[in-house]
Amino acid sequence: MQAQEKTLEYYMQLSYTVEVKHDPGSEWSWFARVVELPGCMTEAPTFEELGSMIEDAMRSWIEEGLEHGDPIPEPRDVGEFSGKVNLRMPRSLHRDLVRRAEVEGVSLNQYMTTALARSVGR
Repeated sequence: MQAQEKTLEYYMQLSYTVEVKHDPGSEWSWFARVVELPGCMTEAPTFEELGSMIEDAMRSWIEEGLEHGDPIPEPRDVGEFSGKVNLRMPRSLHRDLVRRAEVEGVSLNQYMTTALARSVGR
């Protein structure tokens, strides 16, 4: 589809990445942002309200961009990533990771995957 043919409805059907955070100590304790749309975010007092509010925020963000002729980023397809990474590291770090994996009783690959997932909040 040509850029000028892409409509609000087109963009709203795409699978954007929405990050959600919860702060139980706040009146508006639920926060969401759309990763691919810089500045597209909202807050809500309950999780149930958050879905419609982030959808409204996305709609407004995209409408504004279309009105001004700004480029609208699209989500990256998961198929673009192989899941493989070649990584160089100091030998001492490699040794320490192998030892930790042995202590945990898992493979080095599984240990590193788990550690990386934790670092990005998964």
